[in-house]
Amino acid sequence: MLARIQLSDGEVTQLTGQLDAIVDNIAKVAQVATPDVAATSHPIAMSNVYRPDEVGQPLTLEQVLQNAPDAADGRFRVTAILGEEQ
Repeated sequence: MLARIQLSDGEVTQLTGQLDAIVDNIAKVAQVATPDVAATSHPIAMSNVYRPDEVGQPLTLEQVLQNAPDAADGRFRVTAILGEEQ
């Protein structure tokens, strides 16, 4: 149902021209793409930067809750949502 977008005749005409431009650009890329050129998802080579996991001191409950706008019984206190009652 989501793909059934209602378009006016003017919108169809406008989008048809844009679709033609997109298809033409894809055809140009297909002409230059050769088996010796690897496909990429980004024009610049990227790599993730990882750091080693290190065990550290966990925060105490008091440290965790010290800046909370509202806390009760050692937990963050938030307003009810979605019609739920407390």
